[in-house]
Amino acid sequence: MRVVQRLCRTGPEAWIRRRIVDIAVQEWAVFGFQTVDARLVEARSLPDGVLPDAVNPALTAPRQARAMVRFGGWEDARRFDRTIAGYWSATPAGARVVARQNRQWRSSEGQVSWVEPWSAAFVSWVVCEAGLAREEWFARDIAHWTYLDQAIRAADDPTSGAAYRAHDPGEAEIAPGDLLCNSRGATAYRRLADRRPEMGRYAPAHCDIVVRVGDDRVNVIGGNVVNGVTLTILPLIRRDGGHPRPVSGDDLAGARSYFAHLKLRGDPVEPNAMDQSPTIRALR
Repeated sequence: MRVVQRLCRTGPEAWIRRRIVDIAVQEWAVFGFQTVDARLVEARSLPDGVLPDAVNPALTAPRQARAMVRFGGWEDARRFDRTIAGYWSATPAGARVVARQNRQWRSSEGQVSWVEPWSAAFVSWVVCEAGLAREEWFARDIAHWTYLDQAIRAADDPTSGAAYRAHDPGEAEIAPGDLLCNSRGATAYRRLADRRPEMGRYAPAHCDIVVRVGDDRVNVIGGNVVNGVTLTILPLIRRDGGHPRPVSGDDLAGARSYFAHLKLRGDPVEPNAMDQSPTIRALR
């Protein structure tokens, strides 16, 4: 495979939120409506004969459980390779990644995973298709930290033309089209202040696209989640009079560590924008 087109669509600013949601839901459908419910909570208890709770209370803390409520199916995973390669095409380094992947395929007779995680490429492609064509609007990249840092700088600079502004979770109201970002691996960010001293440097992270907001939950769609484009249902919590935010590792053991809410500058849409997308309406 090779990248032959890197241009993005352009359209009126009023379309941006709607387009981002509609495109994300469309891609979720392509991968079979794969869904994870992260609202469930499991209680961990000590087996008989082990130290009592008072000695090791962490072992009895509630923990977030993730239930796969719908699996898209990966019996023929290679049929998605061209779709994923299309996501890479929206990033500056996409052609290089696809070339590396070609070499992997040629040197192996079995199933080969992608040489790079493609979750940031998915987000980049969605916003590219939605109309954020210029890099100063959205820094499309193969790594989430690039556009995360752009949104942090935009929060500090009122004159920035960036489409997203970074907030701490709970600092601003979550809306469809926004991005929610959590740290991964060895990264232990809990708030934007944790990232600021390391801006410009690589950091494992993951961001999902908000497509629906309810009173106690938010639906987000992300790429490379359970090897596909997956919708995750996240529980919301409100603390200290702030806006609702996703339950995080500070609230519940095993939960994702959300440290950034990237707020999209654009005309508002209804909280249940996902339900109004062409994909969902066609199923009714």
